[in-house]
Amino acid sequence: MWQALEPTASPDWRLDETGYDQARESDIESRFTVANGFIGVRAARSISRSPMWLSWTHTVSSGSWPRTYVAGLFDIPDIDPPVPVLMPAADWLRVQIHLNDNALQLRTGELILQRRTLDLRRGMMIKEWHHRDPAGILVRIRTMRMVSQADRAIGLQLLRLEVEPAGVDVRFEAFFDQALMGLDQETIEADLAVWSTQDTGKRLAMAGAAGMLVDDRPLTPAEHDHLQWRWRYRTSGDGAAEFYRFVAIGRGDSAHADPAGAAQAALIRASSVGWRAVVAAHEDAWMARWAASDVEIEGDAAATQALRFAVYHLIGSANPDDPHVSIGARGLTGDGYLGHVFWDTEIYALPFFTYTWPEAARALLMYRFHTLAGARAKAAQAGWQGAMYAWESADTGAETTPDFLNGADGKPVAVLCGAQEQHITADVAYAVWQYWQVTGDRAFLLDAGAEILLETARFWASRIVSEADGRGHIRGVIGPDEYHETIDDNAYTNWMARWTIQRALDLPALLGRHWPNLATRLAITDAELARWAAAAASVVTGDRAGPVMAQFEGFFALEDIDISQYDGRAVAMADVLGRERMQRSMVSKQADIVALLGLLPEAFNAADQRANFDYYAPKCAHDSSLSRVMHALVAARLGDSALALRYFRDSAAIDLTDSAGGSAGGVHIATLGGLWQVAVLGFAGLQVLADGIALTPRLPPEWPGMRFSTQWQGRHLKVRITGDTSEVILLRGAAMHVTLCGKPHWLTPGGRVSA
Repeated sequence: MWQALEPTASPDWRLDETGYDQARESDIESRFTVANGFIGVRAARSISRSPMWLSWTHTVSSGSWPRTYVAGLFDIPDIDPPVPVLMPAADWLRVQIHLNDNALQLRTGELILQRRTLDLRRGMMIKEWHHRDPAGILVRIRTMRMVSQADRAIGLQLLRLEVEPAGVDVRFEAFFDQALMGLDQETIEADLAVWSTQDTGKRLAMAGAAGMLVDDRPLTPAEHDHLQWRWRYRTSGDGAAEFYRFVAIGRGDSAHADPAGAAQAALIRASSVGWRAVVAAHEDAWMARWAASDVEIEGDAAATQALRFAVYHLIGSANPDDPHVSIGARGLTGDGYLGHVFWDTEIYALPFFTYTWPEAARALLMYRFHTLAGARAKAAQAGWQGAMYAWESADTGAETTPDFLNGADGKPVAVLCGAQEQHITADVAYAVWQYWQVTGDRAFLLDAGAEILLETARFWASRIVSEADGRGHIRGVIGPDEYHETIDDNAYTNWMARWTIQRALDLPALLGRHWPNLATRLAITDAELARWAAAAASVVTGDRAGPVMAQFEGFFALEDIDISQYDGRAVAMADVLGRERMQRSMVSKQADIVALLGLLPEAFNAADQRANFDYYAPKCAHDSSLSRVMHALVAARLGDSALALRYFRDSAAIDLTDSAGGSAGGVHIATLGGLWQVAVLGFAGLQVLADGIALTPRLPPEWPGMRFSTQWQGRHLKVRITGDTSEVILLRGAAMHVTLCGKPHWLTPGGRVSA
């Protein structure tokens, strides 16, 4: 067991946390989460943890927030306002150890060593704990937890326990803790339990198996029932106890589904091969993922670690085998945003999957296809046509944004994003088109992608209203900058709406003989296409002050506040200025026009990009974790590598070094996806062309070189960039064109080109 409990040696492939600081514990639990896209397990202590208790007065805080999440397991708990929430499953890792009838507790006795290691390469969390209890008994414990990347229904816990001196009576208990689950228990047996949700009709099954060796001999449990095991033994002084536990999980999406069968089948698979084979298959699966997605920065270990941390959590958030779930804003690492899906997924996270793991990207986009009914219903309810995607969605596609939240003073504050932040509908269409361009997945385009594009274009064509000035307007929206509500003609929204319609108008020629059937099924006529074209041609795309676009109508008349005067502030600018003054100012919460430059760089010449970036970047408060990575991407493309690198490092610090509790609710998946984009699409300058890819590197001087993997239309490529050369190797797939610094090359299978 020792080998499995030994983390990767290289510091480039691990995160270490030594000691114990309760104030930082929730952040660390998020950061050290293990996940596989179906199951996510926060890094809460499995041993020496008291029962969960929460004060209704909120005058105390929990020292730990244990959570096992199952993707897609939503229900509506007793909260106000009532919205779907990603519900926790039972905590299957709980262990209690008694030494001579005294419970082993971190808070009593002497902590000698505690070190947690997140093994990024192997996808597991390893913990070492040395402790002396009040009676002088010395305990050395090492544990490992993982959820299999090879068989996503399976989780594994390993534990090795050494106790000195000899003659200590040990009671070792392992159990599934159901505290705070919020589900109704249907059945519980010795090795299986089934629960159901109250409102959404879902079911959850968890099966378990456990075993223990003491001094290398199997020990039969003294008690075993209801997913609980208890062993008793006396220490010999020079031996050790070794414990393993499997969990197998099944999710049923209707009251008639049978998750128990799936959980039991998974448990049989794991038990029949044993934990060593499960670990080996898991490690092999992670090696395959890293081979397809690793990014290494030469000469900058911190940047390499930040990117690997980002890739680790991105991989852990996706499941290519389930097209009915997507990635929430905090993935499967915390309760933040209740597991809801935002534009974060399509704009910030999805490019990583599209370029490195297209099977996962396809599943994420299929989630949007399967939730089209909810998007159509939302559009119809508002009086528009086509499909308008929910700003926040769970499993059905219905809008799950709460209508209000309680402010710091306890009074309700209206939340307008669900009704007004409509740009997400264009963001989904954008992701569909980008996936199609990178992968060439024609089957997806025919089966799902084209319908998404057409229905979102239909929405925008109905949303653009022609007025007396002869121009089309989109009024009463919120752009990416959420500090300004109920605005008219937000440039980002209008540009992306027009772009969506234009891509939908490309489809008849693109689909050829398949177009008539699709058009008939969706009742799209030539007359309607003509109306779409007219709407796209008329829509306002931003008033101009020279080359600078107005972020929205009336923007240039707002108060121009120098936010550099507030550098070092501990609160958001909205709290500094107040809600009303914020609305009257030019201060933006996050990238808005800059986000438009990031998504549609081909729509603007270099001078206009520079002018708009220089105008809007100083007005951005970066009060969203999404903001700096988008600024970094645009700055990198503009050749401002120093500024881009500063944004990159600030963004990486949000989850890796933040000590203010910002990651307690989970890591920021969008920021992590943005870091990958800054490195690969920004500094490396990766771009998709009609017949291949192009690289226009702009590495910062601090980065003498970088390596990464990518894919394009079934080809698997390895890229290395140094200060003066770029090299691309075609590992698998047919010959293709590669453009390096503007020069075209023909790349054959197994070959390489450089310039």
